[in-house]
Parts: sequence; C-alpha cells; structure tokens
Amino acid sequence: MKNNCSLCDYKSAAAQKLTQEELKHLAPNCVTVKFKKGDTIIRQGTYSTNVAYLKKGLVKIHIDGPYHVQVVRIVKPRNYLGLPTTFGDKINQYSVTAIDESEVCFIDISTFRQMLQLNPDFTNQIMLELCKSELESYQKCVNRTQKQIRGKLADVLLDFSDNIFKSDTFTINVTQEDLGNLVDASRESVSRVMAEFSKDGIIEVKGKHVKILDKDSLKLISKKG
Repeated sequence: MKNNCSLCDYKSAAAQKLTQEELKHLAPNCVTVKFKKGDTIIRQGTYSTNVAYLKKGLVKIHIDGPYHVQVVRIVKPRNYLGLPTTFGDKINQYSVTAIDESEVCFIDISTFRQMLQLNPDFTNQIMLELCKSELESYQKCVNRTQKQIRGKLADVLLDFSDNIFKSDTFTINVTQEDLGNLVDASRESVSRVMAEFSKDGIIEVKGKHVKILDKDSLKLISKKG
C-alpha cells in the first residue's frame, strides 16, 4: 500500500517534525503492509534494509535464546520497531510478530538516515524515543531479575492497563506461555498467579478478557515485588 505521508493520521512524533517537502520526499520511499495475527513482521538474523513503524495493531518483540524464546516487550501503535538496527548492527537481532491484525510502515533506511541528517528536530525526537526506550529497558530488566512472579505479573497487567490499552478492561491476545516468557516464569506459574489474583478479587478473568477490579492492590503487589 503506497503512502501519502502528508495526510497520514498515524505519523510519529518525529515525523510530525518533517516539512511538507520532506514528507513529499518520504512518501515514495515507504510502504504500508498489513499483517494478520501470528504473522512475522521482522525475523531475527535477517538483513535490515528498512525502518519499521507500527501504525495499527499490537506486536511482540522476541529473541531466540539458547534455551527458549524470550519475549522482550509488547509494543503498541505509533512506535518504531527497528531503531537499534538502524543505528547499529545491520542484522536484525530480534523478531517481531503480530499479536493482532497490524499495519506497519516500512521506511527505506537510506531515506530515514537522510532525514536525520537534514532535519535536527526530527533527529532530536528520534533520540528522545531511543532514550525513553532504553530507560524503560533498564527498569524492566531490574524488575524481571529482582521481583517475584506476583510482582512481575502485576507489572505486566498495569502496563497493559496504563500504557498499552489505556483501560482497566482489555483482551490479552498472547498465550500464557508468552506471558511466562515476558516475566521469566513458566506457563503454569502464570496460570496459578492469575488464578490467585482472580480469587483475591484483584482481577476478573473470562477467557482472554481481563478486568482490573482492585488497581490499588495490584500497585501494592508491584511495589513490594
């Protein structure tokens, strides 16, 4: 699907810094692709020639480790998916898979770098996004290595509610195995803790649908770890 970048309703904060002339130059050098749930968007170990930007949907970033697949993070729309590869290694160091039906804009990497050289406001915004992402990674690394399973799962549920879905009621379209990989726990442990949260009246679970009933308790569990 060809793009008209000037009329796009899903521009990133960085792209909003581009001039009309720059957006006109960008349009023929990017393409939007639709993905179904479960489709691979970026494959670990492949050569990267594009910057990927998530316009719609929900995706997971994961890495094939020596023992199992590690889910690194869940990403919501209006976020770039391949910036570390853009500035570092040309080989994708992780995979990206669609959790829901998604739309991704692939931007020619040479064009993207040209924008960085020509527009300091665009560059500054990209750097802000990189710094924010890195700080979040530091915090999540500490939480994953130092908190117990209840604290880590509370973190994930709060992240889903506050940042990803912006609602206390949401649908988790990832498997319990994926949730386990996200918090470094077994599928059985995730299932057990979710059942405990439900029994304690903290959440309500119906299939993949989750409703947070007692957010203060969830925050307290997160804080205590």
